[in-house]
Amino acid sequence: MMSAQMILEWAVFIALVLLSLAMALTVFRVIRGPTLPDRILALDMLVATAIGFIAVIGIKTGFALYVDIAIALGLVGFLATVAFARFVMARGFVSEGHLDQNKAATGEKIGG
Repeated sequence: MMSAQMILEWAVFIALVLLSLAMALTVFRVIRGPTLPDRILALDMLVATAIGFIAVIGIKTGFALYVDIAIALGLVGFLATVAFARFVMARGFVSEGHLDQNKAATGEKIGG
């Protein structure tokens, strides 16, 4: 029979592997794009993955301080996402990876 400590070690290992894979795929999306909102969403996902890493490390080490750090990172990540969204809204409409304010200002159909 496996002990509880051994099960916890395996669960932490599997969680760290899956979070590493998620972070690698998210970094690829940040670099690849194709649009600015895609990159902003990927940055928000990076924050969520980092919070997952912090939570798993907190479980592994047993320190409750990591929970406070994860909460603070969540708040900062949320504020950053809101700021990026306001930036995109201020710049204009997004069309096929390009910001096109002239068409939006004249009322012309975007993308066609």
